[in-house]
Order: sequence, then structure tokens, then C-alpha cells
Amino acid sequence: MGHSLLYMMGFFLLSTVICGNAKAPPKPTVTLQPSWTQIYSGETVTVRCEIQGGEGAQWTYEWRPAKLNTPPTSNEYRINSTTESDSGGYSCRGRRDSSWTKWSDITSLKVTAPPKPTVTLQPSWTQIYSGVIYSGETVTVRCEIQGGEGAQWTYEWRRGRVNIRQSSNEYRIIRVTESDGGGYSCRGRRSSSWTKWSDITTLRVTVPSKPTVTLQPSWTQIYSGETVTVRCEIQGGEGAQWTYEWRPAKLNTPPTSSEFKIITVTESDGGGYICRGTKTYLLTEWSDTITLTVSSKPKAELRADNTAVPVGGSVTLTCSVNPSSSSSSSSSSSGWKYYWYRDGKSYEPVTNGQISVSEGGLYSCRGGRGEPVYYTEDSDSVRIDTTVSNRPVVTLYPNWSEIYRGETITVRCEIHGGDTEWDYEWETNSMIKAPNQTEYRIRSASSSNSGNYRCKGRMKSSQHKTTEWSDSVTLTVSDNKPRPVLTVSPSWLSPGASVTLNCQVEHPSAGWSFYWYKAVPDLSEKSSSYELLPDGSGTAQDSYIIHGQTHTAGYVCRAGRGDPEYHTDHSQPEFVWSADVHSAASLTVSPDRVQHFTSDSVSLTCEGNFTEWRVRKFSEDGRLSDCRRMTGSTCNINTSESDTGVYWCESGSGEFSSAVNITVQNDGNGPILVSPVHPVTEGASVSLSCSLKTQKYFPMCFLSQ
Repeated sequence: MGHSLLYMMGFFLLSTVICGNAKAPPKPTVTLQPSWTQIYSGETVTVRCEIQGGEGAQWTYEWRPAKLNTPPTSNEYRINSTTESDSGGYSCRGRRDSSWTKWSDITSLKVTAPPKPTVTLQPSWTQIYSGVIYSGETVTVRCEIQGGEGAQWTYEWRRGRVNIRQSSNEYRIIRVTESDGGGYSCRGRRSSSWTKWSDITTLRVTVPSKPTVTLQPSWTQIYSGETVTVRCEIQGGEGAQWTYEWRPAKLNTPPTSSEFKIITVTESDGGGYICRGTKTYLLTEWSDTITLTVSSKPKAELRADNTAVPVGGSVTLTCSVNPSSSSSSSSSSSGWKYYWYRDGKSYEPVTNGQISVSEGGLYSCRGGRGEPVYYTEDSDSVRIDTTVSNRPVVTLYPNWSEIYRGETITVRCEIHGGDTEWDYEWETNSMIKAPNQTEYRIRSASSSNSGNYRCKGRMKSSQHKTTEWSDSVTLTVSDNKPRPVLTVSPSWLSPGASVTLNCQVEHPSAGWSFYWYKAVPDLSEKSSSYELLPDGSGTAQDSYIIHGQTHTAGYVCRAGRGDPEYHTDHSQPEFVWSADVHSAASLTVSPDRVQHFTSDSVSLTCEGNFTEWRVRKFSEDGRLSDCRRMTGSTCNINTSESDTGVYWCESGSGEFSSAVNITVQNDGNGPILVSPVHPVTEGASVSLSCSLKTQKYFPMCFLSQ
């Protein structure tokens, strides 16, 4: 018992000595590498447990919280790509042998999404003026990351979709131009983590408004002695401290003023004026030129909408000063008022540019503006007539609707009612003007006289009283000489029949008389001469009857009218044909038949006591022609379809033979009737047959009568 007590007391004393001499374990510290308390998603962070004075000792570490991705005994662990779930408070303690340190203080790790930058401009307005920019005029575009101060950021820039080579947090434009305008955005990178792109901030670079030069009053034409103010206006530049520059340099005010006043203008002040504005380092463009025209004293212009006052009506007179318009609004904007005079005396008080008058007379006007009044010169006088009720009428004599070149025509102006004596006026759109007389006689008309004619009368006793214009009468003069058309009935003579000639002109009722002729062959001229038929001169009727005609003959006609008489051309000749073989000249056909095949050789021979002959043909289409292959008195034809027609002979002494019909068969496979070309006398025998082109004659032919 005593020994045990002594043993326990000795152990206690020993423990007290040992414990009293030992140090307590140091308190660890948790650090972050990098030492940012704000970490962004995706960055790499190392969390480290450090025990001050415990270097070299073999420590084992324990961590809180337990969501660690490294063994719990390590003094650090690395988070390669942080997420927000890695946020929280971290603490640690160390153990050596069997002894633990206290837990460290908590170090908080905050992991958030990278912040979105903001682009700002300095100066802070987004509309910057470009133009003439000098050194020092700058725009700074800055990228700001809220909460990222102090971090080592690298920056990336864009303007629109184009990357800008700039890595700092601001982009400085020394001399801004329009090409620098656009939308700017940025983003930042710290270690391996990028922020989002910022929203776009737009920089608008515009050219300053182009100045405008105005005149007050706003008249581009000023007259010597008037006052005008020239003003420079910059649209959108109100309130800015502009200094102004002017051209030309002949100004009577300092060159920095926005306007200058010319008290009494002279013609030397005329010309083009331009201006521009300047402030700080900025110059606008030069304005467009405005021209100030300073002229000598103007002359008013007077116009009338009609020079004759209609019965019971009025006429509008318009006074203007060029270049102002005749409208009252333009006159008002030009500052003009107008003074009116009739027959040299004041007629109306001051008015705008128009008045209505119902009295005849000589009217004039002048303009005035300003205070004291500046007057123009008087206008030229305009005569206004008063219309009387007498009505003129234009007549043509003869009253033919169409006149031919060379005819005589009289255009007459007739005014009915009362015994008034008149002076006459004519108006026409023809090339030749009518004299101011009651009638106009055209002795040899031409197309130059064609046109509309109208007239009016002016009283000799009162020259301001006139009639209205007459209605227009149209005179048409044709340069083409007319040619009548002759028809003959019948075309073939029969015993005892008469022949009727009919002559037609284009206007048959227009006073024509007719002349009738017989065509006499003239072989030397290859034409015909014309002999007047008995009683065939100037007949009123357009037809002529010939009795007792037995031989082939040709006829023509023409017409005449007026005094002196005007004649048309001769008509084309028309023929009446006779089959009488007893005439002085005769025609024989070989082969002796009416019908022929194509490509047949046919000869037509003229016989009689004459030395010169021609063979004539009248074709189915109405054309008259001569034989092209005459040998002496014989015409030779190699037949074709166009040779169908009526043929006869004409002698050099003017005789006609009988006429014959010749028909050319156009069907090469069909038969023809072989019959004599001349008519057969009653009671005489005749031989008829049919013929094919390949067979001369065959008996199977059926004849009908």
C-alpha cells in the first residue's frame, strides 16, 4: 500500500514536469492560389493548408468540407475547372504522431460566372462630328468589367464583326472619321477563363450639317437701293458656339458673324455667297452658293387673257415684275403692289397683280414695294377692245370645199347689221397672210394658201369697239391636178347601137363643165392626139352620146370650172370596139382562132393602105399596152396567160381596125374550142372543132348555142 502510493505520486510529478515543458501545436492557415477571393467558373484554383513552424515535419492533413477531389491527407488540392458548386468555406488541421492541431480559420472560396463587360465612350456622347480634326481630338472606347478590378485581364475587341487588334481595356481613336463609326463590343480573359461579350455600344460619326445661305427678304433678285440681309444657317447646330467664315471677302461686317446686312445695295453687291462654320477643331463644309442678283430699275409687264371684252363680260389684266410670277401669291412674296392706269390716267387703287375690266381703252401698270415705295418703270400699254353684237361671216367664192393649184378663189369678210364703216382684220394659219381688207382674192392658188380663215371688224368711228372673231372657214388647196375617170358603154358595138360616154370628177357638184374628145393615134409620139367631138365643148352634163359609131375608136374627157377657167388633166383613154371587118384597116390572126394554149406562137397582122402600124392590147385588168415584138405590120406573141385581152390595129394616119378577142387557156390539159377569130356573117358556113395541146383535132366536141 505504501509502495503503491509512492509510485503514483512519482508518476504525477513526472507528468507535471513533462507537460509543463511541451508547446501546443500551431494553428494552420488556409490560403488560395491565386489569392483572389472571387474566382470565375472555369478557372484553376489551388487550396493550400499551411502550418507555421511546422516545416519539415511529417504532417497528415484533414480538410473540411468533405467534398474534396484529393486524398484527405494532402496539404493542398487543385481544382482544375472550378464551378459554382466549389464555392464555400474551407478549413484544415494537421496531425503529427498522435497530436492534432486546431482547425484553421475558414477561408471562403466564391465561384461565380464571369462578369459581362460594359463598353463606355469618352466623351460620353455617342454622336461625334468628323471633318477637319486636329491632333488631340480623340474618342476613347473603354471596356469595364464590374468586380474585376485588380485582376490581370487581357481584352479582345470587335467593331461590328471585325476584330480589332487591341488587348488593353481601352481603345483610343486619335482622329475620328466616319469609317470609325460602328458597334463596339469587348470581352476579357483572366488565366484561361473568358467573360461573355459585352453588349454593343454604337459610335455614330457624322459629318456636320452643311450650312445654308438665305436672303432676307427671300428675293433672289434685288434692285439698286434696296436693303437685304445675308444669313448663314447650320441645321441642327442651334445653341453651338459657331464662328462663321464667308466668301466672297467683300463684306461690311466682321467675318465671324452669322449674318450681315447690306443697307443700300448696288450692282457691285451682286454675286454668289457661301459660308461655313467652325467650332473648336471642327469645320463644316462650305454651303451651296446662293446668288444675289442686283439689277437696275425693272419694267412692269402687263398681260391680258383676252384683248376684247365679250358682250356683257370682262377681261382679266395681269401685272408682274420679272422674275416674279403673275399669281397674286408670288407677287405678295416678292413684296410688289401694283398701280393701274387707263388712257394715261390713274384707274384703280393699289391692288395685287390682277384686275378685271369691262371698258375699252389703253391700259398700263407699274409695281412698287418697300417704304418709301420703290417704283418700277411703267409697262407697255395693252389695247382692250369692247365687243359689239355685229357678227362677221367668212365666205368663199366660189364656195368649193376643195380648190386645185392654179385656180382663183376669193375669201370675203361680211359684217351684217347697220351702216357702220369697218376696218377689217384677218387671222389665218396659212403660210400666206391675208391683207386687212374686206376680201382677199387669190388669183393662182397653191397649198401655201391652205388653212383656216377668220375675220373681225373694227369701227372706224371708235377704234376700241370691235366685233367678235368670225367662225373659221377652211380653205384646202390641193397641189395635185385632178384627173377625171371616163367610162364607155357599151364596150363592144352592135349594129344600130349608140355609145354613151360618162366623165366623173372627184367633186361632181362643184361647178364643173365637161369636154369630150376622140383619141387619134400618133405613132411618132407613141401616144394619141385628141380631137374635140361635135358639140363636145363645155357641156354641163357629165355624159355624152355618140350615134352611128361603127368602127373601133378611143375617147377621152376633161373638165373645167371657174373664171378664168381651170382645166383638169385629160382622162385615160377608153375604147369602144367593133368587129366590123369592112373598115379601112383590118387585123388577121394566125392561127385563126379565139382560144390558144400557153406557149403558142401567134401572129397578128395589120392590113390596109398604110405604112405605119401598131398593135394595141386592152388586158383583162384594164391596162392598155402596145405590142412589144412588132416586125413591120405584124405582132408576134409567144402566148402566156397575161396575153388574154382585146387586140386591134392603129395606123399612122389615125385609122382603127376591127377588134378581136384572144384568150389563152391556162389549163394545159384541157381542150380549147377552135372557132374563127372574126364574127361570121349570117348564112355563112363555119367549121368548129375541139383541140387538145397534144392532139390537134378530134371530133368529140359538144357545142351549145
